[in-house]
Amino acid sequence: MATTPKPLLLLGAGGTSPAYRRAFLASIAAAYPVVLADADAPDWARPYLIDHIPVDLTDTEATAAQVKTYAAHHDLSGVMTYMEHHVVTTAFLAQQLGLPGASPQSMEACRDKAATRRLLDVHGVPSARSVLADDADTAVAWAADNGFPVMVKPRAQAGSAGVMRADTPSEVRAAFDRAGRETVLGLDAYGPQGVLVEEFLDGPEISVETAVLGPSNSRIIAVTRKRVGPPPTAQEYGHCVDAHDPLLADPELARLITAAVDAVGVTCGALCIEVMLTARGPRIVEINGRPGGDLLHVLIDEALGLNLAQIAADIATGTRPRLQPSRARSAAIQFLYPDLTGAIQHLAAPGQLTDHDWLERLVITTEPGAHVAAPPAATYDDRLAHWIVRGADPAQCAARLSQIEDALELLIAPQARTTACSR
Repeated sequence: MATTPKPLLLLGAGGTSPAYRRAFLASIAAAYPVVLADADAPDWARPYLIDHIPVDLTDTEATAAQVKTYAAHHDLSGVMTYMEHHVVTTAFLAQQLGLPGASPQSMEACRDKAATRRLLDVHGVPSARSVLADDADTAVAWAADNGFPVMVKPRAQAGSAGVMRADTPSEVRAAFDRAGRETVLGLDAYGPQGVLVEEFLDGPEISVETAVLGPSNSRIIAVTRKRVGPPPTAQEYGHCVDAHDPLLADPELARLITAAVDAVGVTCGALCIEVMLTARGPRIVEINGRPGGDLLHVLIDEALGLNLAQIAADIATGTRPRLQPSRARSAAIQFLYPDLTGAIQHLAAPGQLTDHDWLERLVITTEPGAHVAAPPAATYDDRLAHWIVRGADPAQCAARLSQIEDALELLIAPQARTTACSR
């Protein structure tokens, strides 16, 4: 008779909106009893939980004390998170409880893009030249010395928040200001502050979902081809996963991923590593100490038949994960951004759209009346909807994504312009 696994501790549910989190949590809960450590247990998450530890996750010491007390009376199998905010605390708790996990130092290196760059440079891993700029003058001077264009980004944000290309000194100053204040999902309360100016890496961008099973033992789970929005921002407008992607078996990419993981010192975990495919070869953009977001786990399941959430949970409990694909097709997601700045008047999908058997989901995430900003001012919060399609190959997925986009009904009342001050 099969035994029930011991409970798995999850740090952070992901807020009140289930659009991007429910499926991931449901997959974890299908394999392990889940205990949530978070300030609150959102209504959407409660069906997947066996218990809840109320904690303030911004206070690592208090969280550790409460979790240690809980663990003294409950035998936990592991601790994990799918949220960027809590990767360092997760590693600290795993270390304190004697459970599988990466070291806190390695997760701190992943959270701090300046530290990541330093470690990659020390270990000779191809990346981008960069500087942690104290002020806009330093940023402009570095860009002038190293050549335009450059990328300007926050030191510890995610989701491409505040990441901007700059081609001139004035653009560097504007990008520095935006990178210093822009945040996503409250990440400004976690991690170090600061702004990086980096060498511009030209080429297609991918993310590599990676299972780290031990020192120098990193396995590529999936490769995601990114669709990036219009310059100067670097926001993700879509992703595609293809079971036949040649990069899945590319030895140069595999060596780069292993070298990058070893450079930051991660020996256990499920990571999302962003890579730019330049004319000089692949270059590391970022190393994220948790599985990729943006519903990549759904694409990976649809295309490869691999359960990314369960893989991450298995690694967190010291269980060998299943990494052999059981499907061989493609899947893609697209995010709808506004083309005008203003108020949403109407956003709807004709009923017949949901009849397509290749449409995995279509979710509208913004309600009428909401004020939205068009690129380049748009942020993660300005996404209006997303949809996932499956197909035989990336070309078929791209056509199906466009078919859905063309059928959506969207009306935005443009923001009124005025030349006079008003009260």
